Amino acid sequence: MEIQGTSASDSSLSLSGSLQAAGSDELDKDAFMQLLVAQMQNQDPLEPQSNEEFVAQLANFSTLEQMELMNANLETMAVLDQSNALLSQLSESSNLIGKEVKWDDLDTGAAGSGIVNSVKLQDGLTLLEVNGQEIPLFTVTEVLEPEQAAADSDEDAETDEVDGTDGDGESEDSDA
Repeated sequence: MEIQGTSASDSSLSLSGSLQAAGSDELDKDAFMQLLVAQMQNQDPLEPQSNEEFVAQLANFSTLEQMELMNANLETMAVLDQSNALLSQLSESSNLIGKEVKWDDLDTGAAGSGIVNSVKLQDGLTLLEVNGQEIPLFTVTEVLEPEQAAADSDEDAETDEVDGTDGDGESEDSDA
């Protein structure tokens, strides 16, 4: 009859196996500390580990804790940076209020234009309200000052009167 021996490494393996079975795929600082305590409790009294080994493990524990703290700080900075980018985009887009914009509709490919009435953020996307329609900022192709837009339309009308066309290149007297 064969009897299997028990050693400190067997205890550590069963402890880490029970920690992972509890639903955690990664060992965090609490699991690391539990493993260290289990290792100390189950060490061979005739051949105890040296102080240097425990100090090295505690140094690893401290490094792990600092890395977790740094990771949390980096995540916070990333969220803050994203929020700042959205706020900047909103404040810069607010300069478009009262100006005429031209855009291309991504679904139909049709072009549109109108005066921007308001700007808002929705689901991380900047939307311009133009003629009761919400236009994503990234579809805008041109921004015109209201005076420039009016001057452009006046020039088109004057050109049509001079050359006798209705803007489509057809004669205005084409009723015949």
